[in-house]
Amino acid sequence: MIVVMGAAGATGGATLRSLAALGVPTRALSRDPARLSAELDDRTLARTETRPVDAADPDSLRAAFRGAHQLFLTMANGPHQVRHELNAVDAAVDCGVEHIIKISAPAAEPDSLVKVSRGHHEIEARLRSSGILTTVLRPYAFMQKLLLLAPGIAAAGVVHGATGQARCNYVDVRDIGDAAAEVLTRPELAGATYPLTGGRAYSHPELAELLGELLGRPVRYLHLAPAELHAHLVARAGMPDWLAAHVVEIQQLAIVRKESPDGVFTRLTGRTPRTLEAFFAEHLHHFR
Repeated sequence: MIVVMGAAGATGGATLRSLAALGVPTRALSRDPARLSAELDDRTLARTETRPVDAADPDSLRAAFRGAHQLFLTMANGPHQVRHELNAVDAAVDCGVEHIIKISAPAAEPDSLVKVSRGHHEIEARLRSSGILTTVLRPYAFMQKLLLLAPGIAAAGVVHGATGQARCNYVDVRDIGDAAAEVLTRPELAGATYPLTGGRAYSHPELAELLGELLGRPVRYLHLAPAELHAHLVARAGMPDWLAAHVVEIQQLAIVRKESPDGVFTRLTGRTPRTLEAFFAEHLHHFR
């Protein structure tokens, strides 16, 4: 039995769909299983058992994990992420789960300049000391998060950022789900750490140029200082303070640590990753 924690989220949902495409049954966990079931396509729903869970409640976690052999662990970034994921790890140990695949982050190090990455390091350390076979996926920035740029581009044709000419890796969450499904169904892949990127890294000016070409109108990049970008994300994009700080930290990481694509996804799946051009074309209506 494969249990998917965080099944209502982007990577959890993508993994459910990828496993269903392979014909693999899963147990999907959510605070609101009825809502999750309503959002699943028919093929995924037919392969999925949904159950309620509260990550803050160890008893709830143990009940949800009972009988599971593998756990896909992902939770939304936020102030409670570390505590909730550590609760899940402890419950998995108690229930005899044999393999955990965790969604982590690049630069998951104790001194990372990205606070969320420091939290992932703490969770990875607990996993390594637990004795459970562990696989870590470290995806870079999600293409889906670029949809947050859509209002500013639709209204003013402007991409705001603080990266200058530094390039960032982007990966489609559907590719993360496909990679996770490969690891969950091919035991020989388990036990390693895999970074996940798309096929090309882009600077913000290059993003603006690409969107302009697809939209048929000018889109420009407006470079801001980190503090200015933080203020813009809070005031104009409506982000909570912690999330705005996270976005700024990720962009600063791209400046101090050069990002470039690798071939890990292709080695795991046997195909090339989805492209940013295709992603933008698929979602272009959001940017008009």
